[in-house]
Amino acid sequence: MSLSFAITSLEQGLAFSIMALGVFISFRILDFADLTVDGSLPLGAAVSARMIMAGYNPFYSLAAAVLAGAGAGFITGFLNTKLKIAPLLAGILTMTSLYSINLRVMGRPNIPLIGRENIFTKIRDLGIEYPWYNLLLLLLIIILVKLLLDAFLNTQIGFAMRATGDNPQMIRSMGISTNTMKMLGLIISNALVSLSGALVGQYQGFADVNMGVGAIIAGLASVIIGEVIIGTKSMIVATFGVIVGSILYRFSISIALNLGLAASDLKLLTAILVVIFLSTPRIRKALR
Repeated sequence: MSLSFAITSLEQGLAFSIMALGVFISFRILDFADLTVDGSLPLGAAVSARMIMAGYNPFYSLAAAVLAGAGAGFITGFLNTKLKIAPLLAGILTMTSLYSINLRVMGRPNIPLIGRENIFTKIRDLGIEYPWYNLLLLLLIIILVKLLLDAFLNTQIGFAMRATGDNPQMIRSMGISTNTMKMLGLIISNALVSLSGALVGQYQGFADVNMGVGAIIAGLASVIIGEVIIGTKSMIVATFGVIVGSILYRFSISIALNLGLAASDLKLLTAILVVIFLSTPRIRKALR
């Protein structure tokens, strides 16, 4: 494996790990099957790309992407908590709506960013050589996101959110609104997913309306791989495992492509990986 191949896979794993953290919040902490992810990932890329094309600072476009993703999460939460629509259906409705919204934001299905200034070129201009400036910036961002997320999950509100997914009856008996916790969790989850979409768009040099297809499966695969390999002894360990899982998942995809697997078969590979890692704990138990 060449150094450039390893660095590229690592960079992709780091960029998508923020999306995986968002999936971790909805699926593992809230126990909420949120399919909004497939729409909020390209939403972040669309908002960021459109602002860059309009001449805005690319770092400001990341903040705008976070706000847009938070809005998407709010809509899903509103549909579920206020209109009493089932979680799965609420996510599907928002995801479907976001396809049209993303097209409206972009104005066309694809926005190329080649030659445009982005957050990576700004770091490059500081004198850091290729390919280290991409890796350094992504590492700094993911470390910051992880630290902030870990700190939040260990606050009183964070504990209440975690308990909402584990035991909602207990939370209600303590006078805490589970609907509020779900809403907050979905807002944070999709804000992270949208931030990941903005980073991926700037990293790849384009934003595409279809770049979110299958994102929820990739995020779930990253979460499961991390849980099996790293474990879930604490929230700090669990979030670190999600990041490691995302990196390993991207490495497996890159290796499969280099071995000659067609790009059209990647979704099948993802499904097989999820099945393997989901069944690993049961296989270990049976062997013991």
